[in-house]
Amino acid sequence: MSGPKFNLEFDPSHGNAVRIGDGIRRITATNSGPFTFHGTNTFIVGTDHLAIIDPGPNDPAHVEAILRAVGSAEISHIIVTHTHGDHSPAAATLKVKTGAKTYGEGPHRPARDLFIGEKNPFDASSDMDFQPDVILADGDTIEGSDWSLEAIATPGHTANHMCFALAQEDLLFSGDHVMGWSTSIVAPPDGSMSDYMASLERLMARSDGQLVPAHGGPVDRVSDYLSDLKTHRRGREQAVLDQLAAGEQIITDMVRAIYTEISEKLHPAAALSMLAHLEDLVSREEVVTQGPPSISGRYRLAKF
Repeated sequence: MSGPKFNLEFDPSHGNAVRIGDGIRRITATNSGPFTFHGTNTFIVGTDHLAIIDPGPNDPAHVEAILRAVGSAEISHIIVTHTHGDHSPAAATLKVKTGAKTYGEGPHRPARDLFIGEKNPFDASSDMDFQPDVILADGDTIEGSDWSLEAIATPGHTANHMCFALAQEDLLFSGDHVMGWSTSIVAPPDGSMSDYMASLERLMARSDGQLVPAHGGPVDRVSDYLSDLKTHRRGREQAVLDQLAAGEQIITDMVRAIYTEISEKLHPAAALSMLAHLEDLVSREEVVTQGPPSISGRYRLAKF
């Protein structure tokens, strides 16, 4: 299946502040894993009054690395792209230590109302305590003494996901919405494939020169990469439709047939991604199922 060319070459230099642009530094937390790559990138923007983007997990060593890099400068803004547990928990600690206000789209929530009896399995891996001091709306601007960030609502990976455009450098902090090392997880009910694709279209309509994700290295040739990412997602959708046309009905069977390039250990995550596609297809009345869409449900094409 065609798709984006992922870049796995990345030196995290854990705990060190790495300059990635004028007035921009990156510190990568030591929370490496199958869904975080080499760890969460925390970004320091500015020279005197600083913005911290995605303070990361509440790891004392990571928080100290941030404060060490900041030195005598003032942290004026603590900004969160979204509230998964590898991105926002350190915001509370940094706020206590610095007095800076926190900024974000809002508290964590599912992308849709839960079905009767449904529980969100991602609550345990999300920061349910984060309540931003300043709630951001799409298009809001956050300013420091030598920087300006535009908040861009990009729901999909989570309902409260935002990217932040730094006009001075022609770059976009893309959080987990677009990454260069892998596709983003879209897992209901936390995430929504229909929202994700609409947000991807929003970025495709922009002209950012570089994407700076929260995991891994930057994405250059942005327009081509986003186009390839859209093609990849639509290819996955078509693969699901092809499986249904061939008579498959169950997600676990379709995962084994479609995701042949990944370890079986990642099949549960792939099943959630497939559920996201099926939720979208059911909402568009291309696929039907009895009751609400679920991992254990049976699916068929609407025309049969």
